[in-house]
Amino acid sequence: MKNTLLLGTLGLFLLGACHSHSGDEHAGHNHEAEAEAHGHEGSNEIVLTPDKAQAAGVKTSEVQPGTFHQVIKTSGQVLAAQGDERVAVAPVSGVVNLRGHVIEGMRVGQGEALLTLSSNRLAEGDPVEKARVAYETAKKEYERMEALLPDRIVSEKDFARAREAYENARISYEAVAKNRTADGQAVTAPIGGYVKSLLVKEGDYVSVGQPVASITQNQRLFLRADVSEKYYKDLAGIASAHFRTPYDDTTYALDELNGRLLSYGKASGTDGYYIPVTFEFDNRGGIVPGSFVEIYLLSQPMENVLTLPESALTEEQGSFFVYRQLDEECYEKQLVTTGASDGERVQILTGIQAGDRIVTEGAYQVKLASASNAIPAHTHEH
Repeated sequence: MKNTLLLGTLGLFLLGACHSHSGDEHAGHNHEAEAEAHGHEGSNEIVLTPDKAQAAGVKTSEVQPGTFHQVIKTSGQVLAAQGDERVAVAPVSGVVNLRGHVIEGMRVGQGEALLTLSSNRLAEGDPVEKARVAYETAKKEYERMEALLPDRIVSEKDFARAREAYENARISYEAVAKNRTADGQAVTAPIGGYVKSLLVKEGDYVSVGQPVASITQNQRLFLRADVSEKYYKDLAGIASAHFRTPYDDTTYALDELNGRLLSYGKASGTDGYYIPVTFEFDNRGGIVPGSFVEIYLLSQPMENVLTLPESALTEEQGSFFVYRQLDEECYEKQLVTTGASDGERVQILTGIQAGDRIVTEGAYQVKLASASNAIPAHTHEH
């Protein structure tokens, strides 16, 4: 009796295994044949159902050849464009009072007070009061001479000097008096924009004309790339660039920022073996002037090149892999050889061919799935 049950159980197991093997060639897709065509064992196959793929953010794209530019990778700096940055200076001498709310990065309007300069307890006294006294004295002298001029009691030369002294005193007094407050002399923003940097701190003593803050409009920016001399012969073919910032790891394309090439140097700088290449572009994002960035200079175009977005690649011990979609729920891991990168897309030299569907988003999730459901070939059910 026991032998009969055992034989029956083995028969059902073998029958199920056959059904499983025959069902593996679903929808006209033969996993084993395709694995052999790509030079891989069946164990390289990864199962990820459409529902799980969607939940993990997995997206695929069909690879097609296209245009790709030769790339010179270097580094450089984002700079404020000329005219987009102004410096506020102290109109009088005094002690800095930041008024408790001015900080770097805040937005200010043209003419808005940034800080005040107090002259209390200073030996030279209040400069506004001194300017007022000088103005009133010069005004009285001018009016006195003006009344005596018709009778020729004063000469034309003396009257001209008195008028000059009066006008100078008036200009000086009006310049400092218009921004006077109860707390002292206000220093205002010369343009509307953002406070790039405060050059003084609370309690500092400043002199007339000393810079106290820089204001940037942050609208038009420069991108300066420092290029090695060995690429000098290629500089004439450079048309655009991509750059990547360190603070948000975002790659920006100058073509999308109304960018243009301004110039490239004809000689290297005195402080190194690099040639400057300068672009100008609109700051439509949160790009920080003064920051150092990675730059990808784009030169001559290459046609019929297979490329993938950087998000499609995973790295293991210095080798790069992508994940090819075999059917609706099956993927395979594929070793590829990479070429140049423009910061957004990577040239693929070997490993894939036109028409392949490759995971372009969520590749890391597919990699995790391959580790968690390492299933031998042709034992899964569809």
